[in-house]
Amino acid sequence: VQLQASGGGLVQPGGSLRLSCAASARIASINLMGWYRQAPGKQRDMVAPITSGGVTTYKDAVKGRFTISRDNAKDTVVLEMNNLKPEDTAVYYCYAYEVVQGSSRTSWGPGTLVTVSS
Repeated sequence: VQLQASGGGLVQPGGSLRLSCAASARIASINLMGWYRQAPGKQRDMVAPITSGGVTTYKDAVKGRFTISRDNAKDTVVLEMNNLKPEDTAVYYCYAYEVVQGSSRTSWGPGTLVTVSS
């Protein structure tokens, strides 16, 4: 599956952004989708995954501020980010993890840059 992320940009601390990840195929059966981020000079880090059944997990640093959802009808995963902080500045990547006929594969979309700065 090919993924395309959008919605990044520059926002002031305390502001909000909405990231969208559009898939080239139906996502209803994709086991796991979600978002990672990579800050300058740091490793790529999990932000929030969501299962095909809608179960979510969040990195501690974003709990209560970020919300992930998936719209199977639109084949899209959305990350709503509120009360953004400078430490949220990173390139955000969406991904899809599939298990097909016993084999697993992970697809990544190109990143979208989020900059939180006054």
